[in-house]
Amino acid sequence: MPNVKVYSTPTCPYCIRAKDYLKNKNIAFQNIDVSEDPEAAEEMVRISGQMGVPVIVIDDQVVIGFDKARINSLLKIS
Repeated sequence: MPNVKVYSTPTCPYCIRAKDYLKNKNIAFQNIDVSEDPEAAEEMVRISGQMGVPVIVIDDQVVIGFDKARINSLLKIS
């Protein structure tokens, strides 16, 4: 089972799509709301170099935005 983290905000439409997609594929993930957690926001920027959300970390691989093809590849799903 991969370790999946989604750095997101509640109002971001791409975050909502990414989380819904993972749920529909039965992929467990940890949601990290960077709008409520400044330390998590700093961690997200350190990991990704990005201030925008979503940032998805699958094991040690960073996905910027809702990149379905890359997510599928890393999770080995279709």
